[in-house]
Amino acid sequence: MSEIIHERPGVYSVYDASAVVSGGRAVRTVGVAAKAVKGDVGKAVTITGYTAGVAAFGEDAPESPGMSTLLRLLFTNGAATVVAVRVENTGDTAAYETAFQVLGREDAQIIVCDSAVQEVQQALRTAVEEASTARRERIALVGGDGDTAAELVERATALNSERMVLVGPDALSSAGERLPGVFAAAALAGVVACERDPAVPLNGAEVAGLGGVAEDYSDNDIDLLVRGGVTPLECVAGTVSPVRGITTRTTTGGAADTTWRELTTILIVDDVIPAVRQSLRSKFSHTKNTAQTRSAIRSQTVVELEKKLAAEIIDSYGEVTVSALEEDPTVCLVEFTFAVAHGLNQIYLTVHITI
Repeated sequence: MSEIIHERPGVYSVYDASAVVSGGRAVRTVGVAAKAVKGDVGKAVTITGYTAGVAAFGEDAPESPGMSTLLRLLFTNGAATVVAVRVENTGDTAAYETAFQVLGREDAQIIVCDSAVQEVQQALRTAVEEASTARRERIALVGGDGDTAAELVERATALNSERMVLVGPDALSSAGERLPGVFAAAALAGVVACERDPAVPLNGAEVAGLGGVAEDYSDNDIDLLVRGGVTPLECVAGTVSPVRGITTRTTTGGAADTTWRELTTILIVDDVIPAVRQSLRSKFSHTKNTAQTRSAIRSQTVVELEKKLAAEIIDSYGEVTVSALEEDPTVCLVEFTFAVAHGLNQIYLTVHITI
C-alpha cells in the first residue's frame, strides 16, 4: 500500500499495470529453478503473476535470460501459480540440485529450469522421479541450447524417462533474438499446466510469447525427433506449436519401447492414480479392515474409475479386487487395471475413385 499523504476522509486508490499479470486458468502448479538478479537463494517463493515475480527476483538482462524470462513465458501461456527457487549464480550442478530438493517438498506438478547442461537435466530427472515415487507425481520440461536434431536425440537418450519432456529447437524471442530451448520448454510448460483433460494431445496447441523457432524442421527431422524422444516445435503462419507431445522414454532395459512415448500416457496415469488415492484416503482414514470396509473401498474405487471413463480419460478398466494382505492383515490391497485413452495424431484417407 502506498503512503497516505492526505488527511481528508475518503476512499483512495492506486493501481499499476503489466503486460502480463497472470494467466489464471492453469490447473497445475509449475515449479521453477533458475538464476535471478535478486532474491534469496534456495528459498521457495509462490508467485501468481509476472509483476510479483519481477518484484521478488528482478528482471533479467536481455543478454542473460533467466528467472524473469521463464516467468514471463509461463504466465503468458496461462500459468496461474508458480513456485520459484533462485539458484546460486555459480550455476553448477550442485546449485541446481539444491533448488530441485526445495521444489521436491512443494506441490508442483510441472518443473522447469533455465539450464541446458545435460548433467543438470539428469539431476532434475532424478528429482522428479524421486518425488513421483513419494506420491508427488510430476513431470519436467527441458530444452537444449543450439542443439541440432541429432544432438537433441542424443540428449533424449541420456535422459530416457517418461517424466522428462525434451523440447526443440531453440526459440526466437518476440524481438527475433535466439533463446535457448529451455525457454521454449517453459513456454510449453505453461500450455501443459492449463490443459484440464490429460488425454488431449498437445498437437497444434498455440504457444504464446515466442517470435518463432530457430530451426525449420523437415519431415525427416520430425520423424527422427519423435522416434528419438523429442517434442518438436514448429512455426506456421506466425504461430508456434508442438508437432507432437513426446517423452524421452524410448527404451527399457536397452530395448526399444514405445509404451511411454506419448506424453498423454504419463499425464493420464498422474491423473487417475492420485484421484483414486485421494478419494480412498479421504473416506477410509479411520476405519477397520473388515469385509464390509473392503467392499466399500471397492465400490469407491469403481466410482472414481467410472468418472474417468465418462470423461474419456481412460478407455476401459478391469476387475477391481480388494483383499487383506496375507502377510499383514492391517493392509488392504486394491488391484485394478485400466487402459488409457489415446489422442488422435493422424487421419489416413483411402479413396476409391470410379471413372
